[in-house]
Amino acid sequence: MQYNVKIDSFEGPLDLLLHLINKLEIDIYDINVADITEQYLEYIHTMTELQLDIASEFLVMAATLLAIKSKMLLPKHEDDLFDEDLMMESVEDSKEELIERLVEYRKFKEAADDLKAREQERGLIYTKPPSDLSSYVDKEEDITKKNLDVTLYDMLAAFQKLLKRKKLQAPLATKITRQEIPIENRMKEILQFVKHKTGRVLFEDLFPVLNKTHIVVTFLAVLELIKRQEIFVEQEKNFANIFVMGKEVGTNIESK
Repeated sequence: MQYNVKIDSFEGPLDLLLHLINKLEIDIYDINVADITEQYLEYIHTMTELQLDIASEFLVMAATLLAIKSKMLLPKHEDDLFDEDLMMESVEDSKEELIERLVEYRKFKEAADDLKAREQERGLIYTKPPSDLSSYVDKEEDITKKNLDVTLYDMLAAFQKLLKRKKLQAPLATKITRQEIPIENRMKEILQFVKHKTGRVLFEDLFPVLNKTHIVVTFLAVLELIKRQEIFVEQEKNFANIFVMGKEVGTNIESK
């Protein structure tokens, strides 16, 4: 019985492309279609491996990128200069259209972030004399907000590194056996493992079994526990190791 998951954190293919552009630290007007396409397909492959519910627009964008890339890689022939000029013009038009969509999306995304920041700033303004509200502070909620800097994209990137490190791209066994690993059981095991640790746990330490099914279920269990705020994750800087901790550890860190 398959365990299908739909995650609302993906805002669309343009959001993923913008994330990849920022990750590669390139100018939005100087996109290397080949590199972007390869990175984009890696994320799509990872989502497929996890049996996530991928919206159709992600696949449409993948097809668009592959079409642009394939046209750019077609061999050139001297007797087809006229057709080649038309083809290159079509490629440039497609690329320019994609860049325009990305620029427009980035404007709206930045505007939305600015409005959200203003909303949060305005929420700090009160129309009454200052009062001591320290007793009402929900420290658990503060910890959650602190660790929201670790995005779903960061978790997927960590999962990609894990798959490559454990070399799961090649078959691990010649005999296929059906394994039933209930995600609820795996969630309980992770909570027990984190609870018995005195500090933070390295994300990769949650994957002790060299088995593809076990690793996928473990990753989905981690996402569900984060969603339920039963565990927290943190990352000191971009692309650094991701650490996992339980409520008790997170509360102690926050109080210090």
